[in-house]
Amino acid sequence: MPRASETLWELAQAAAERGGDAEGAADKALLFLGSKAGGKTTIILRCLDREEIPKPTLALEYTFGRRAKGHNTPKDIAHFWELGGGTSLLELIQIPITSDNIKTFAIVLVLDLSKPNELWPTMESLLQVTRNHLNKLITKLGKTNPKVATEIQEKMWNNIQKDHPDYELIDPFPIPLVIIGSKYDIFHEFDSEMRKIICKTLRFVSHYYGASLVFTGKPDTLLLKARILINHLAFGFDRSKSVSVDQNKPLFIPAGLDSLSQIGPPPASDSDIGKLYAHTPLDLWKKVYEKTFPPMRNSDLKDSKDPALDPQYAEYEIDAMRTQKNQELEQYKRNASKSWKEMELES
Repeated sequence: MPRASETLWELAQAAAERGGDAEGAADKALLFLGSKAGGKTTIILRCLDREEIPKPTLALEYTFGRRAKGHNTPKDIAHFWELGGGTSLLELIQIPITSDNIKTFAIVLVLDLSKPNELWPTMESLLQVTRNHLNKLITKLGKTNPKVATEIQEKMWNNIQKDHPDYELIDPFPIPLVIIGSKYDIFHEFDSEMRKIICKTLRFVSHYYGASLVFTGKPDTLLLKARILINHLAFGFDRSKSVSVDQNKPLFIPAGLDSLSQIGPPPASDSDIGKLYAHTPLDLWKKVYEKTFPPMRNSDLKDSKDPALDPQYAEYEIDAMRTQKNQELEQYKRNASKSWKEMELES
């Protein structure tokens, strides 16, 4: 029984950490992160069949959905967390995912295809911080609950068959990962060579991390494939085995169904590749990609807008009090300045 003083936030976090019911069936949870204004909220709402108009996500938001797998069966619950602000709030990633619920979590990374120069730094920052946090939790579990730590490490390889030709060449993400390329309707108008570089690069990154890859955009019918992947992670529905790798169409490649031989080498000449110094295959693809799409500086990706001034969060009484406090602060500064000048004159 929840305490009367508990907030919705506290209840949401408790539900996510509980991760199961009396019969031991674990509720699934997904953390959506990615490009600022990349369409994360829209994707969540459409996957939950909600027709609301999406609002910008301020920091870390929570909602949940229910689905029944068949008639006369109880509905499963899935928890949906969304990190706002692009790469500006990385420290919040550790809030929803804990050592108690890591087994039930999946990551959905949404990348704005219409902004290719921001794509790699956004992807790299978010996946790096998330992976570091997950690795710390798994290391901790290795000491406190070795069985669960082993289960997580074995599950990482679930989507890659042992006889897959790339089995020894990839580095699966610690928990299930879906990469969504959003705003395909804008991306589709790009030059064909630009589209080729972006498609091949995202195919490589997804395959390297053992992730699924899907492109979405307007109209909403383009969201259907993304819904299939998300419903699979959230509610255990069957995963589609269809594949679309044609760069002239929206990509759809479930985890484990691509290969390095199909993706091909990085999109650059042999002489250019020979001039690049890279430690890993991932680093090589990064350098090739950034030759065509120089990255934005991290400072350019930060959200510098003051949320307190955002009209969507307006509250008359609080805003009036804030205005009054600001005026008092300015008056204090003027008085302090005046008194210091008087002290200087007296001395």
